Amino acid sequence: MSEETPIQDPEPDEPVAEIGGGYPPEVAVLDLDGRRVVLVGTAHVSHSSVELVRRVIAEERPDRVCVELDRQRYESLSKKKQWEALDLKQVIRRKQLPTLLLNLVLAAYQKRLGVQLGIQPGTELLEATRVANEHGIPIELCDRDVRVTLRRASRRTSLFRRLMLLSEFLASMFDAPEISEEQIQELKQQDVLNDLLEELGRHLPALKEVLIDERDAYLAESIRRAQGERLVAVVGAGHLRGIREALATRRAVDLEELDRVPASSPWVKVLGWGIPAAILAALLWIGWTRGASEAGDNLVFWFVANAVPTTLGAIVALAHPLTIVVSGLAAPFTSLTPVIGAGYVAAFVQTWLRPPVVKEFQSVAEDLAKPRRWWSNKLLRVFLVFVLTTVGSLVGSAVGGGKILTSLF
Repeated sequence: MSEETPIQDPEPDEPVAEIGGGYPPEVAVLDLDGRRVVLVGTAHVSHSSVELVRRVIAEERPDRVCVELDRQRYESLSKKKQWEALDLKQVIRRKQLPTLLLNLVLAAYQKRLGVQLGIQPGTELLEATRVANEHGIPIELCDRDVRVTLRRASRRTSLFRRLMLLSEFLASMFDAPEISEEQIQELKQQDVLNDLLEELGRHLPALKEVLIDERDAYLAESIRRAQGERLVAVVGAGHLRGIREALATRRAVDLEELDRVPASSPWVKVLGWGIPAAILAALLWIGWTRGASEAGDNLVFWFVANAVPTTLGAIVALAHPLTIVVSGLAAPFTSLTPVIGAGYVAAFVQTWLRPPVVKEFQSVAEDLAKPRRWWSNKLLRVFLVFVLTTVGSLVGSAVGGGKILTSLF
């Protein structure tokens, strides 16, 4: 290799960030306390990134290859039959259906970009593991579990912001911009990506902190802890600057803390139990002061107000007839407890009666972009059942609860 030229004057006792050896600007070579660390910044839907990963690993022959993957995503990329192992009923039991939906929307959007360029998203990361295995080089999965990342982001984002983000992602599914390889190369340029991340930080600082800043620190610390004197780390170009800075400044990073999901606000629990308790207390008070007949009338109104919109939601989703019946019957009771919602009950019954098949998981990216397929794809219909019955239950609770509480006066 040719002599490497430092791109900046380092502070004493800090690693030296260098670029050289004929590598393009998206490759950074660091001297980390005598260990050689080569960071490869990639675009996740770029052919040239795949070629660059092959070249760097072949030339460096490192002791270990680090990749921006967690165990879940690695298995998803490397196992073509990963959907066969997914237990959708278990996902519903654990109340992870919204997380799965968001994952699918994000993956579908990225896949659509990849289809335009004739490459699947994440190919360069999978290629890094494949080339490493070819040369007998151990791999290190350095990213944080995506479920933890999404849950931490959820904790720091208001419900309104979450709904806005989801609506924007869904809207993006219907927009089909033609993106060329040249545009992808432009996005790989560090200054452009940094501008995009800074814009994200201005609008949603809490989300940017979780999705970008925390993961930069997490990836940097995982790379630092990886064994070997020569390392190659393959990461998204958007993380390249943050990782370099974290490694250069030797910032102390507590991975256990970054893996912890913050507890939800106590106000969530107070409202979750307080509203049902207030409704039940109101019914008891009405019965005590005005008689069982009036309390019974209010109870019937509560039942109808919850059952009707929830049933309508299931009907619009074209749910199984039994799912429709169960949704309507369950809503008045699930609305009185924060433990389980009508949407989860409906989704579980729908999955039990009409379980999605493997090909429907595999085609979900294409089907998401075409609304008419939402009702034909059994997986997307489960999501429709979940969302529409949840909305129906919320509407019913607001109407029914409002009527009961105003009856006190």
